[in-house]
Amino acid sequence: MRVAILVPDNRQEFHRYSDPEPYFGPAPTALLSGLAMIPDCEIHIVCCVQRPLRSPSKLAGNIYYHSLLVPKWGWMRGAYLGCLGAIRRKLREITPDLVHGQGTERYCALGAVYSGFPNVVTLHGNMRRVAKVNQAQPFSFLWLAARMERWMLPKAGGVVCLSTHTQRQVQALARTTWVLPNAVASSFFDVPRHAVAPSQILCVANILYHKNQTQLIRALDPLAKKTDFELIFLGRAATTDSYAQEFLLLVRERPWCRFQGFANQPELQTALSRAALLVLPSLEENCPMAVLEAMAAGVPVAAANLGGVPDLIAHNSEGLLFDPTQQESIRGAIAELLADDKKAAGLAAIAKAKAWRCFHPQKVAEKHVAIYHEVITKSQAPPVV
Repeated sequence: MRVAILVPDNRQEFHRYSDPEPYFGPAPTALLSGLAMIPDCEIHIVCCVQRPLRSPSKLAGNIYYHSLLVPKWGWMRGAYLGCLGAIRRKLREITPDLVHGQGTERYCALGAVYSGFPNVVTLHGNMRRVAKVNQAQPFSFLWLAARMERWMLPKAGGVVCLSTHTQRQVQALARTTWVLPNAVASSFFDVPRHAVAPSQILCVANILYHKNQTQLIRALDPLAKKTDFELIFLGRAATTDSYAQEFLLLVRERPWCRFQGFANQPELQTALSRAALLVLPSLEENCPMAVLEAMAAGVPVAAANLGGVPDLIAHNSEGLLFDPTQQESIRGAIAELLADDKKAAGLAAIAKAKAWRCFHPQKVAEKHVAIYHEVITKSQAPPVV
């Protein structure tokens, strides 16, 4: 089976054109590591870039890499027509059995849907929900991404949903859906754990309104007066954004808060090794990698009881869930885990076992291959007369 996977190379997104190796984000990278374990599946990664990038032609024995140079006019300002044209030309060379578009927010789903080949699309973020929660302004990136998503989903051969939350959002639009969570890199299962004092609470997410970090800080103000802990934030913050500015001000005013910026995988794993717990207070989530990575690393999790999070964490069995709009609920879950080490460790152990069963790269890759076979078989079936 030959599969073309359309996925952004994050060197383009972060303008790190001199980096020697492509980077696709934690979820696609974990999936690719699993697909590398399935030698009879030939994978071709196809990315659009605005500048030439140094890259190996093969990333693994069965994984090939292709970067396509597309000028700026061919991106969102040109309705991604330049990207679509370049992708179609490359796919005619590759002649894949199936095209897999990773995400609806840029060119990947569009490229898959208009590839001319059997295709599936993975919905990493529900852009219509994200746009609504953020009250996206007309013609902003989120507003446009939400409309692109609605246009593409009915045209896709099928939609891979990372959670039942996503499946409910798209079922009326999509021809076929499957629920299949993200894979988590296998190295997270080997993260050592050592407690540090004071206890470290870790929050991993870019600083955005729907990630709800300012509500988290305010919720923990009363707890900080009677309990010794550090609240550590990892992620990117756009200093021109008003929400990020408010967040940074709140952090500066509190000695128990630290913002450490973006963390690469080794830095994140070091932070997880020291964390007493991970907290995710978001107002919208699909299948948050921060939760999967904490589960795999054996870190107790307290997370918002919404979106796809309950698919990952069973309340009071694999972690604690709270109402992210209620400060008392946020504070109560975190206080409970900090106060009861035995309970926190028990929840983390059960969650880690679940992560091994459900989110290990090879297991997730095998389920993807089964979906690929299903779509290819359907595309080859003669029409019903």
